[in-house]
Amino acid sequence: MPPSALKITPIPYPLNATVRAPGSKSLTNRALLIAALANGTTHLTNALFSDDSQYFAKALQILGFDVQLNEQNVSMTVTGWGGKIPATQAGLFIGNAGTAARFLTAFLTLGHGEYILDGEPRMRERPIGDLVEALAQLGAKIEPIPNSEFRIRNSQICPPIKIIASGLPGGKTKIAGDISSQFLSALMMTAPYARSPIEVELTTDLNSKPYVDMTIAIMKDFGVEVERSQYSSFTMHPSSYSPITNYPIESDASAASYFFAAPAICGGTVKVENISRKSVQGDVAFVDVLKQMGCIVGENHNSILVTRNSSLHGVDVDMRDIPDTAQTLAAIAPFADSSTRIRGIASARLKETDRVHATCVELDRLGVRVEEHEDGMTIYPTFNLHPSTFKPANIQTYNDHRMAMAFSLIGLRFDGVTIENPSCVSKTFPNFFDVLETLR
Repeated sequence: MPPSALKITPIPYPLNATVRAPGSKSLTNRALLIAALANGTTHLTNALFSDDSQYFAKALQILGFDVQLNEQNVSMTVTGWGGKIPATQAGLFIGNAGTAARFLTAFLTLGHGEYILDGEPRMRERPIGDLVEALAQLGAKIEPIPNSEFRIRNSQICPPIKIIASGLPGGKTKIAGDISSQFLSALMMTAPYARSPIEVELTTDLNSKPYVDMTIAIMKDFGVEVERSQYSSFTMHPSSYSPITNYPIESDASAASYFFAAPAICGGTVKVENISRKSVQGDVAFVDVLKQMGCIVGENHNSILVTRNSSLHGVDVDMRDIPDTAQTLAAIAPFADSSTRIRGIASARLKETDRVHATCVELDRLGVRVEEHEDGMTIYPTFNLHPSTFKPANIQTYNDHRMAMAFSLIGLRFDGVTIENPSCVSKTFPNFFDVLETLR
């Protein structure tokens, strides 16, 4: 077996384990941005140390902010400049960190100077044109960089881009809500430091609504209120964030989903600590999908328990608000006693890979009967009804952390699942496979 592959060892008995997922990527990156905008020093505890968050933190350091990282204590300290950006020129490389790309694009318009934002080849294929256009309507100047590797995909601008900044004038803008909620979140978090109020009107329904609710909640934590009309328009007035001496980050609900899912596949109980049903993270709603499938979901003080002690049922579920957990459900679905239809995740085709297509290809590789749809997939109860149809396979991960983590779950039941390029989990959960081992 090549050293770049990891064979998953099955667990042939019901689970009885307690685990803790790392800090939330979504909360860490939002808090980093807002802390850099606040006037003073903010201390983040239980922060996520992963490729994505460290690309973001490094970008802030390059821009001249004092960002202290203590990985041993999982803490980050950021000293903000009250809406100002110290550097007047910078080249920022953000890997394939979509959150960093979107948030920094808006953030950099507040500066005074020229900034270049670029990433890995896959990032150069991830459209950012809608956000660029929305910022242009607010008076920002952002240009694509036409070099040999620059791509325009489906008439959409992708990185690299140049931000020619002289502060953000403000005003009214429109943006689609069905491509990435991060576009809206980027506009909202930056808006308090524009010269005049910003009103954002959505031209389509909004996907991933809980992520926008999360943005509004964290802005409020730092002292800024958002006026809204449901999910159709949002208004932010000139204001300023207040630094927070100690801001705790709860565990990542998307990362926790793999451990919520493990007992659905293996039976038994898993408790995930440092997260509750009251979480501002929308992906905690994944446990409601497991409940529909026949699992029992309980809650202790600041922890969630998932138990399965009977059969698992297929579901028909729209996951547009929790698309990052769709691959997790896809890994469980073959073990159900009826088919599962996953809907509403067309936007997942623009993530680290085309997640809809990649998931279908790898399920088929394992012997699962699956049908691909434009907005999702239908997965048939292969392993429950016909366990002999399982085929050992090397799972291709497409350099997508969620492919690696989701498909490792199938290896907890069947011998013969090998994960190619397992190190790709470093994007959001560097020690995922160590934590997975603790289920034993």
